[in-house]
Amino acid sequence: MNRQRFVAFLLLMIIHLPLSAEIEIVITSGMDSARPVAVLPFTWTGRTETPPHDVASIVASDLRRSGRFNPMDRHDLVQTVDNYAALDLEAWRKKGIEAVVVGTVEEQPDGKVKISYELVDVFLKPQGTQGVANLTPNRLDAYAVTVDMNGLRFEAHRVSDRIYFELTGMRGAFATKLAYVSVDKSLPKPYRLMVSDSDGFDSQAVWASNEAIMSPAWSPDAKKLAYVSFENGRSEVYVQELFGAKARQKVASFIGINSAPAFSPDGRMLALTLSRDGNPEIYILDINSNRYSRITHSNYSIETEPGWFPDGQFILFTSDRGRGPQIYKQHLASGAAERMTWESNYNASGSITPDGKTMVMISRVNGVYHVAVQDLETNNVQILTKTTLDESPSLAPNGSMVIYATVYGNRQVLSVVSTDGRFKARLPSKKGIVKAPVWSPYIE
Repeated sequence: MNRQRFVAFLLLMIIHLPLSAEIEIVITSGMDSARPVAVLPFTWTGRTETPPHDVASIVASDLRRSGRFNPMDRHDLVQTVDNYAALDLEAWRKKGIEAVVVGTVEEQPDGKVKISYELVDVFLKPQGTQGVANLTPNRLDAYAVTVDMNGLRFEAHRVSDRIYFELTGMRGAFATKLAYVSVDKSLPKPYRLMVSDSDGFDSQAVWASNEAIMSPAWSPDAKKLAYVSFENGRSEVYVQELFGAKARQKVASFIGINSAPAFSPDGRMLALTLSRDGNPEIYILDINSNRYSRITHSNYSIETEPGWFPDGQFILFTSDRGRGPQIYKQHLASGAAERMTWESNYNASGSITPDGKTMVMISRVNGVYHVAVQDLETNNVQILTKTTLDESPSLAPNGSMVIYATVYGNRQVLSVVSTDGRFKARLPSKKGIVKAPVWSPYIE
């Protein structure tokens, strides 16, 4: 193993691809087994001819990129109604559609907007209730919410989350955010820390710099980002508030390496890699007291990429103490550490799914770097991707999807893969350079 390459990979982690305000999602596999559904256009009532956002289109796009559903194209819809009573269920059954979403969007006198929708199971057989006929036996969910007009698009993602839960029993992750670093040399400050919706829309810069920005990491309440900045000529770790005064605090600026921040599940601590004592080691910073605790004590190997188990009792990290990068976990209370990966001579960038049962990582197979998952009970490893040079995997908060960086057609792009490996999509863009995508926690 080339130690110099390992250091460069872990400390730089720079992935470039063209950026645009809207990232197009190109689904490459996994739709054959997706469930057929239909999202009918929501009827709009308001002062303008059309709403500022097409709620039904957003919902259909969300369901499609989950990999679990295949919404019918609008030109194939057999009806365009907006309520359960007007649905011709037999017509939808003949089309093989399992569920239909209908709804309305109404502008209110105060300028706010009301979204109403109904989710209908097409094949559910009518049943009586204690001898009284149920007039809406096929309706799985009915919901209405009023929001500010500028919150319409994000609320559409929340609607998608509700529908996804009703149809799968799993919480959706559409009403979430992505953080990434954008590089545009035409700007006075070309390096920008960006935040967008989970589908790439509504991107906003939260910090800009003349020097490189790396390794963004979300706080568990999705209100802060930790990241590495080189604005003062060396690596330093900052924590950036995203709301209110948007305060920014420097939390690590020691001589040498300050890198790879990761918030604890309760948000009270920050794990990071520091070489303040000479060797790159894992430390934990108590954010309130500003006190550091050194976790690893190898003194001869590179310890980096800290992460947390969902219970907060274990830290996982990448180390080359075994003559090649592998993933280890360490119990915080006892200090006992154990190696977690064995199948490849290169495993790095580990993260644990919310249920604590699976680890997502980068694994090298026959010289090619892939996104992989490891069952933590059996230790079985599954390679999820067929792309090459995969880097920077980041889990959706429901554990169903991974966003990562890779190379496709001699071009560096972002991609998404489901944690079962069935669904894959590319996220090509047209302008600029982006790197280090990170999926946010749930936004309450």
